[in-house]
Amino acid sequence: MLIIISCKKEYDSEALDIYTNVQLVAWNKKLTEIMISDVFTPPVASRIYAYPNIAAYEVMNAAGATDHSFATTLNDLTPIPKPDVNQEINYPIASIISFSTVSKSLIYNREMLETYETEFIQKVKETGIDPTLLSNSITFGKSVGNHILDWANKDGYKERSALSRYQIKLNDPASWKPTPPDYMEAIEPNWNTLRTFVLDSANQFSPGTPTAFDTIPSSQFYKETKEVYETVKNLEQENLAKAKFWDCNPNISYTKGHIMYFKQQISPGGHWMMIACQVIEQEKLSPLKASEVLSKVGISIADAFISCWSEKYKTSVIRPETYINTYIDPDWKPILQTPAFPEYTSGHSVASTAAATMLTSIFGENYAFTDSTEIPYGLPARSFNSFNDAAAEAAISRLYGGIHYMPAITNGVEQGKQIGNYVVTNLHFN
Repeated sequence: MLIIISCKKEYDSEALDIYTNVQLVAWNKKLTEIMISDVFTPPVASRIYAYPNIAAYEVMNAAGATDHSFATTLNDLTPIPKPDVNQEINYPIASIISFSTVSKSLIYNREMLETYETEFIQKVKETGIDPTLLSNSITFGKSVGNHILDWANKDGYKERSALSRYQIKLNDPASWKPTPPDYMEAIEPNWNTLRTFVLDSANQFSPGTPTAFDTIPSSQFYKETKEVYETVKNLEQENLAKAKFWDCNPNISYTKGHIMYFKQQISPGGHWMMIACQVIEQEKLSPLKASEVLSKVGISIADAFISCWSEKYKTSVIRPETYINTYIDPDWKPILQTPAFPEYTSGHSVASTAAATMLTSIFGENYAFTDSTEIPYGLPARSFNSFNDAAAEAAISRLYGGIHYMPAITNGVEQGKQIGNYVVTNLHFN
């Protein structure tokens, strides 16, 4: 009697699950590392976070019995390709491949991400996974990634570089001027031309008009500027720590003699994406839930930057550093390096509040957490009683840092709250 014994290798499904369950957080951290070295501006960074995480979510959603796709909810996004019902697919693997496929087209250091992807696939192979299953998963992940890239390529990002640059109004004392030490030209003056994700338009939520420019000491604008001036001059150590913790300027320059060098760090949006990653790890969320959280937070931040940047270049408000050096004290310097774009509204206030609003909608009002995002940059962790507490500290840190007047902060918080609530309400599933 002939007995046929199958030689098909059994793979370690438990080891594979343990490995793939944490990969989306790991890949967001790797993407952050690459974006820091590539020195992307805060608006561009927000876009880079959004698209790969949407791709990862759409793949994970395809595994479910119920369709909860973002298609037709996100502006102009059509349904992703359907997986072949006759092929077995490992969706966590496919979601990472889709994330990688999108990310590689949005960054400069593509080689680093390709190496990371190769290492990921090798780790998966070491579990003894069936080659056909792996191949099917990679193919499906790439097809979804390319679908999301086709959508991303139509958002106006490439076209914006052909639009007019910001024209400095030398004869208008109220308008924004480049600031020391680099006197860089305005960053992303046409960011409001990009397609929004959920918002109807870049101008859907107006924060109201900024305080009218004036140099008379009794004027409101002068008083608001003097508040910045006095706050920095009399800054307490705790508020200095807050300013530095939420600095999030991706590219700070330092000058020693005739030599200038730069220090790279995380962007405001990146800081909040890392907060989301920390919560995901703390809660041990499934790949599906993790992808939902990261995509929703990424979308909220991306729309917040489009809205905020629209207001910045519409109002073109002078920075405190320029005003104070011109009308109050020529030797005054802010704690933080003034970013190269107009003042109103505060980008950190808008984006942080939008992100916190989304995270609160998912995890609740009083979700206490410790934020260790800045430890790699030499700063200690800070603890918060809620996401809104963290966002409020991020907002007021801009006054402590000497780079924003209070109306840009308070109105920016309200703008971010409106954006966040709108995204929470309207980012519904199909």
